[in-house]
Amino acid sequence: MSGLQINLGPVKEPLGFIKVLEWIFAIFAFATCGGYSGKTSLNLTCDNVTNVSLQASFAYPFRLHHSAFDNPSKEQCMKLWNTTYLVGDFSSPAQFFVTFAVFVFLYCMAALVLYVGYLHLYRGTGKLPMIDFVITVVVSFLWLVSTSAWAKALTDIKTSTGESLTKLPPCVNTSRCQFTDIRSLGSLNVSVVIGFLNLILWAGNAWFVYKETNLHKPPAAAPPTPGNPPPHSGM
Repeated sequence: MSGLQINLGPVKEPLGFIKVLEWIFAIFAFATCGGYSGKTSLNLTCDNVTNVSLQASFAYPFRLHHSAFDNPSKEQCMKLWNTTYLVGDFSSPAQFFVTFAVFVFLYCMAALVLYVGYLHLYRGTGKLPMIDFVITVVVSFLWLVSTSAWAKALTDIKTSTGESLTKLPPCVNTSRCQFTDIRSLGSLNVSVVIGFLNLILWAGNAWFVYKETNLHKPPAAAPPTPGNPPPHSGM
């Protein structure tokens, strides 16, 4: 029978329960990274010995070279500070991480529908568990790659929006610029942690998916046909 048969039993088993966790953690992964916006700030000392605070806003996908500092309003400062942008483009690792997390989120939904509604098909054939196992292994590897790349990019973002701001062209060889840290990168740090937690979840789940495949439990041998009984040994 190939129709829908609702069965919540798999959700209570590691196979389905871990998939629910993976679904939830995928949401946190793309939400903490993709929904980020923040600011960084410099204090600029003008010719009239007044301090002006300059801010630059930046957000996902972290094309920092498109984020400019506010121009100071005082005429004395305008002579010192032209339109200046942050340095760096970290959109590739950020978008890879977020896009991959979204695809994982969608796959987890599809897998849960399969487990809950079509478990009889899933366990009635060797192909679906094998496909699930291969996808699980690939996703585990991609979590490692995407999270590692995003962690490196986050380190560079911290550098580009931190003390290195005092090395921007208007600040070089002067003492007019002072970095003021108003960044809040907590959600981005959390996204990296969640990425590695996803790696652990998917790597652990690979074992439970493997147990559903024919590699772990080969199909039972066919019983002997009634027409060919085994020969009896004579006395």
